[in-house]
Amino acid sequence: MNVKLGFDLNCFSNRLMEPESWTDFVASCGVKTVQYNFDLLDHLLPRGIWERIARRTLDCCAEKGIRIKCAFGGHNHHQNYLGHPDDEVARAYEDSYCRMADVTAALGGEGFGTCFAITSTAVHNNPTRRAEVLNRAIDSYRRIAEYSRRQGVKYLLFETTSVPRETCATFAETDWVLEQLGDAAIPMKVCLDVGHRNQENSTAPEADYRQWILRYGRVSPLIHIQQCNAATSAHWPFLDEFNGKGDVLPAEVLRTVADSGTEDEVLLALEVRHRAYFPDEYDWEKNLRQSVDYWRRWITLEDESRS
Repeated sequence: MNVKLGFDLNCFSNRLMEPESWTDFVASCGVKTVQYNFDLLDHLLPRGIWERIARRTLDCCAEKGIRIKCAFGGHNHHQNYLGHPDDEVARAYEDSYCRMADVTAALGGEGFGTCFAITSTAVHNNPTRRAEVLNRAIDSYRRIAEYSRRQGVKYLLFETTSVPRETCATFAETDWVLEQLGDAAIPMKVCLDVGHRNQENSTAPEADYRQWILRYGRVSPLIHIQQCNAATSAHWPFLDEFNGKGDVLPAEVLRTVADSGTEDEVLLALEVRHRAYFPDEYDWEKNLRQSVDYWRRWITLEDESRS
C-alpha cells in the first residue's frame, strides 16, 4: 500500500504565507508531500504575480525535497461557484476553475478541485431546480476537464461533504457525479475527509467515515485527516486531550484504505485548524508537529520510501 503523510496547506492559511516559511516548517516536520491550497496563492491574482510566486514556491520545494501532489480550494474558496443559483454567474466561474488549472500546472500538481457545486438553500429545497443546477455543473466540469487536460493536469477533484445542500453528502449522489463524468477529458476523482459524515441518518453508512473510505478509496488520491467525532468536523489536532474525545484511529484509517483495494498513492493530508484566538494562536505550530509525530507511529518515513 502506497500511503504518504502530509499536510493540506490550509493548516497555514494567513500564517505561513511565504513559500520559504511554509516549506521550512514542512521540511522540519519530516514531511515530503503536500496538498497545495489556493489560500496561499489565490488563482484570481494577475497571472504575472502568481507565476512569480509559483516559481519561487517550486524553488523552495526543490531545495527542501517537497512535492506538491495536488491543489485545492480553502477557506477563501468555500463558495457556491458552479452551484451558484444564477446561471450567468455559475458560467462565469468556469474561468475561475481554469485559473486553478493554470496555477496547479505551474506548481507541478497532478490535479485540483473544491466542493462539487454548493447550492443555495432555495435551490436545495426545490428538487427540480436542484437537478438543473447539478446537470449544469456537470456540463461545466466537462469543459473544465478539457481545458485542464491541455494544461497537463491529470485529474479533477471534488470533496464529499456532510450536508446534502453542499452536494455529494450521499453515496448515491457521489456515484452519480462519477458516472456522469466517467468519459470526461480527464478523470474526476474524490477528495475524502474523515470529518465529513452525513449525520441526517446516524445509522446510514454515510455517517461512518470508514464507509466513505471503503467505497471511494480506489478513486481517492488523498484523504483529509483530522481528529473529530460524529458531533462535529472539528479539525482538532491529534493530541491526547482530543484523541480521547475523537474517534479517528490511524490503524483503522490505514486498514480501511487497504480494504478499499486502491493500487494508487494516497496522501493522508493533515487538515488541522487553529483559531486566531488565545491560546490557539500560539499553539498551532506545536500541535501540528505533535500530530505528525503521532501519525508517524503508523506511517514512517521508511514506509514512504519503500512504497
